[in-house]
Amino acid sequence: MAGASPQHVLIVTNVAAELRNQLKKRPCTVYSTDLRVKISPTGLYTYPDVVVVCGKPQFNDEHEDTLLNPILIVEVLSESTADYDRGSKFAHYRMLESFQEYLLIAQDQYHAEQVVRQPDNRWLLSETNRWEDRITLTSINCVLPLVEIYEKVDIPDKHPVL
Repeated sequence: MAGASPQHVLIVTNVAAELRNQLKKRPCTVYSTDLRVKISPTGLYTYPDVVVVCGKPQFNDEHEDTLLNPILIVEVLSESTADYDRGSKFAHYRMLESFQEYLLIAQDQYHAEQVVRQPDNRWLLSETNRWEDRITLTSINCVLPLVEIYEKVDIPDKHPVL
């Protein structure tokens, strides 16, 4: 999303850096912001905030600017995109065979929503808004502490409102 807020950009940077540190000795790659993802079954193209691929990345063509096989997608929510990110966009993402986990992060309060594909192909939602919590990303075997996600992010109201 062009013209993102400083909070948005900092959260994306924090998440990408933390995941990169945890994955650097494993066969997974972290991409942020400008790598496009194509949902082949529906034809939608999106630009997620952070994407993780494990194994060999599959691209749409020789330009290697459109990824086809993300395992984890992270979106930082804004007022204008939150409903779309939770609804229609997530419905498209679920059509990707490789896609296993979705993390939605608020930029104006300490709040994260995690949705994980279950073995029976249902999706399990969990949420947290406690500063001391840690999010276990099962698809890539990583842990994201909220304190790391929100490091140096100015949250106006330190008490989460749901």
